Amino acid sequence: MKVLFAASEAYPFAMSGGLADVAGSLPKALRKRLVGCRVVMPLYSDIPEELKANMNFITHITVPVAWRRQYCGIFEARVDGVIYYLLDNQYYFKRDGLYGFYDDAERYAFFSRAVLEILPHINFKPDIIHCNDWQSAMTPVYLDRFYCHDPFYTDIKTVFTIHNIQYQGQYGTELLGDVLGLSGDDCRVVEYGGCVNMLKGGIECADRVTTVSPTYAGEILTPEFAHGLDGILRDRSFKLCGIINGIDTDVYNPETDKNIYENYTVDTIEKKAVNKAKLQERMGLPVRDDVPMIGIVSRLVGHKGFDIVKQIFEEVLKADVQFCILGSGEWEFETFFHEMSQKYPDKVAIKLGFVPELARKIYAGADLFLMPSKSEPCGLSQLIALRYGTVPIVRETGGLNDTIKDSGDGVGNGFTFSAYDAGYLLHCIWRAVGSYADKEGFNILRCRAMGCDNSWGRSANEYIKLYKSIKR
Repeated sequence: MKVLFAASEAYPFAMSGGLADVAGSLPKALRKRLVGCRVVMPLYSDIPEELKANMNFITHITVPVAWRRQYCGIFEARVDGVIYYLLDNQYYFKRDGLYGFYDDAERYAFFSRAVLEILPHINFKPDIIHCNDWQSAMTPVYLDRFYCHDPFYTDIKTVFTIHNIQYQGQYGTELLGDVLGLSGDDCRVVEYGGCVNMLKGGIECADRVTTVSPTYAGEILTPEFAHGLDGILRDRSFKLCGIINGIDTDVYNPETDKNIYENYTVDTIEKKAVNKAKLQERMGLPVRDDVPMIGIVSRLVGHKGFDIVKQIFEEVLKADVQFCILGSGEWEFETFFHEMSQKYPDKVAIKLGFVPELARKIYAGADLFLMPSKSEPCGLSQLIALRYGTVPIVRETGGLNDTIKDSGDGVGNGFTFSAYDAGYLLHCIWRAVGSYADKEGFNILRCRAMGCDNSWGRSANEYIKLYKSIKR
């Protein structure tokens, strides 16, 4: 079976979020299971020069964008045995950053159409095109509307994965003809709520729709989580399923990670204490092993739960506890945590921004990891924290609910709370902090966390079953 994985970003070339991790890891896992999986993505100017130097030019074509045709250069690269096709158009992609431009609709309409147009030129005809989020949502639409009668394309099927339904590619209907190239009845598949909605088009036209956790697949059928698309999804629920993401356990491996202070395994977990001490020293916190350290690596925004964290934060600080925070986001929360670090310098340390190597040091050095999200389609941070033996504190939503089970039953791998409420969060943190006092019990919990299998293997097998069900 052959799969072409279409994504607007992929590790190690370009990253802004979890999609890049998935696009950099899932194809590799599929290939290990004898699925011929390749990746296609835009050739951004932000891609590091050392990666560009190893790309090979294949050919160039022109791609229809409504009434005009645009240049598309096709480059090939290989990383960890996976072939990547990077599509060049400097007008669309030679910019600083990936998203947030006035013409994003046109940029990704071009990309979605180019995914189909390049196929006769790359000596790779997929059985499945696996598209991701609104930036490639038009690929199933174009395949269904423009290519379905072409013998080359008739037996190609599509899977469309929603990584975060909040981002839908919504634009004015004036783009229908001039940018998307749709007219007449074809417009209906992307029209919704008086505007163009590319995500809706992908849902309508793909053979299967997936999202990144089973719980989230249920949540997006409700108005609370669906950002207006719950009705569409309920009508198409027969083709919707949730498959939990994994992590690349070669990349996130405390035994070999060069970014942490001291490598360790579940059998040498006592070495984790070295990482904690050196992290405390770097962040200007008192070097103490007897105090539980809570790590946060996150965007500091409301829907990540920091509005309820703010409500109870000083109450938590009445206990003997430390916080080590890395992230950036909304001014309200950046300012709050900075003020807390000034007011409680022995208990709170923060680094604004995102520093990848420091993130790894927090995963390795912290004792507990806080993720009180209001919504979380899958979440990768809790999976990384488990891998490094740092016990998660999470709200029971989305992928957090699917991957973290409360340790109150003696077999769980973290601490969880249900209602999105500051009181529930406070009680959960108290339980977690209290557990640290029982050194033997907490060490058992750490080892249990490290023993969790969150590799891509299990998820890849689920995708293979899905692909096979479409091709029967």
